[in-house]
Amino acid sequence: MIKIITIEREYGSGGGEIAQLVAQQLGWKLWDQRLTEEIAKLANCSKAVVEVREERRDPLYYRLFKSFLRGSYEGSLNAPRLKIVDADCIREVAEKVVKAAADEGNCVIVGRGSAYYLQPRTDAFHVFIYAPFESKVRRLQEDGNSEHEAVHLAETVDRDRADFIKQHFSVEWPDRHRFHLMINSDLGDEWAVDAILKGAASFQNRQISSASSSH
Repeated sequence: MIKIITIEREYGSGGGEIAQLVAQQLGWKLWDQRLTEEIAKLANCSKAVVEVREERRDPLYYRLFKSFLRGSYEGSLNAPRLKIVDADCIREVAEKVVKAAADEGNCVIVGRGSAYYLQPRTDAFHVFIYAPFESKVRRLQEDGNSEHEAVHLAETVDRDRADFIKQHFSVEWPDRHRFHLMINSDLGDEWAVDAILKGAASFQNRQISSASSSH
């Protein structure tokens, strides 16, 4: 029985907004900003506004962690200011929070390595959302970024995510075979939501049929 949907996404593709709509349709808990807050709490961070110009001076792991935590507010610069950040902190805290959310079930989890941490679970349906570069820039501008900022975010955030995934899972992000469904959000958010819901239902029916035929 599918009780977890993970949504990994390219930055600016609208994955966070689509995840929120999926959660609303199912009546499930959305782990997006909630996930960020829980990770920040466990990592002993305080919330602070991080200016764009500071990103260039951040240590590598802090920069990766910042990208890793970015939630559905795609243009937001809010991120925890970490006291101590290293690779083990990033991996251990995120894994703990993601797995705890999954254990609760009936949830939609956005990014944060969830598709990779939860890969062995048979009750999880994994989705990857992407979009053409121009569409991502346009969406980021609609969220209040200048064109320059939008282009910079679209070019850099996914690169940091890819670095994080490669470092901790030894795979090239997004490692497509780990996902059950890949969707181009340029076709529309509502279309994407419908495709995810139908895909998850179809995957679940196939699981039920396979279980029945094995008995």
